[in-house]
Formats: sequence, structure tokens, C-alpha cells
Amino acid sequence: MCETCGCGDSDVVSVEIQESILATNDHQAAHNREHFVRDGILAINLMGSPGSGKTALLEATAAALGGDRRLTALSGDLATDHDADRLRAAGIPSLSITTGSACHLDAKMVHKALHHTPWDESDTLFIENVGNLVCPAVYDLGQQANVVALAVTEGEDKPLKYPVMFRKADLVLLTKVDLLPHLPGISIERIAAALAETMPRAAMIPVSAVTGEGIGSWIEWLEAERLGPGSHDAVGLPDSMTDEMKV
Repeated sequence: MCETCGCGDSDVVSVEIQESILATNDHQAAHNREHFVRDGILAINLMGSPGSGKTALLEATAAALGGDRRLTALSGDLATDHDADRLRAAGIPSLSITTGSACHLDAKMVHKALHHTPWDESDTLFIENVGNLVCPAVYDLGQQANVVALAVTEGEDKPLKYPVMFRKADLVLLTKVDLLPHLPGISIERIAAALAETMPRAAMIPVSAVTGEGIGSWIEWLEAERLGPGSHDAVGLPDSMTDEMKV
């Protein structure tokens, strides 16, 4: 299991060590954030389970934007460069961060990777975190917003079973909604209700990387976020987007 966050064996990792690790991480995250703010870059921490559709979502985002925005990505995984390869093929300059055994990215990993990517030439940096619904939520990377990809195939109770992840989320993208006709036992309304119990300010957009459903609303959300955290209520979002976000 993870060697740093203590999720593998709480008897081995003491509270003092864990707090020290997080304090060191937070210091580095603040430094990362200074860079992003100085250069006007929107940094998004994209989290979710393995197979939740994070990479496919970014591919669809790049295709929908069609060059209107300059995107860069860091892709975290325990092994392989597969996701970064896919993103580069989609036109997003990307670097893989292979963690070996760590179940999440941390701010130091991100900072080191920034030295090897043209992040400062972009206006949006996506940090695709390691597939995990536990540890990534604890570690600040310097991002402006946390986005969680939750696939309809994962079931309706994930927000209740993994509340820390969803409490930290600014937005949940309900992915793979094109599969709903084949999942008669899954209800978007019940997923929305579970999110309402866990997210301080529940916001969800149903999306499909296959059909393109919801991708436009996701891009509108990014544009509103670019104006600053909490700007969504101030920018006069279209009714269609507001309806999707209110859960």
C-alpha cells in the first residue's frame, strides 16, 4: 500500500509522522500554487477510481476545445506511461509521473515534473491523479480546484463509502452516462442524493466521452473557474448548465 499517507497500516504510521508529512507537502503545494497564480494558469486536480474515465475525459475535452485553450497534463500512475501517451496523441503535452508504490501524487512529485513540461506555456494544467478514492484527496498539490470523475458503473454509494474524497471535491463529473441504458439499477437521482450528503456544495455534471454529452457544460465550468474560485454564481451560467450542476 501507500508508503507515505498511512492508509496501509495506521498502527505503523504515527500521527506525528503523518502530520509532519502533510505539513511538508502543504509547504511545497503553496509554492506550486504561487507559480500557477503568477502565470495565470488554471490547475485542476482530477481524481477518481481506476477506470473512471479520467483520461478519456481529457481526450474529449481537448477535442471539444479544438485548440481554443492551451492544455498541459501530468498523469500519475503506479507504472507505465500509457495515459500520458494517450493524452499526447490527443494533442495535450503530457508527462507521466510513475509513483512505483505510492497511491497518490504529492506536491513534490508535481513540482519536479513541472521542470520537464511546458506547463508555463499553457493556460490550463490538468493533474491526473493516481486512480484511487482515498489518498489523493488528502494531498494538496497547489491546484485551484478538485474535480472527481465518478463513473455510473461504480455504483450509487461511492460518495457515502468514500466521503473524504467527495467532501474535498469542487465538482463531480458523472462519467460514462452513455452506459445508463444498460444499467437499469443505477439512478442518477440516487447518485445526486449521495453527493448532496457528502459535498459541502454539491455540483455534478453528467458527461460522456463517447457521445460528447455534458462536455460543453464541463468546459463552461472550467471557464467560470478561470475567473476565480467560487465565480460560478457570479458569471451568469446558462440555465442548461446550472440545471446539470444543481443536485
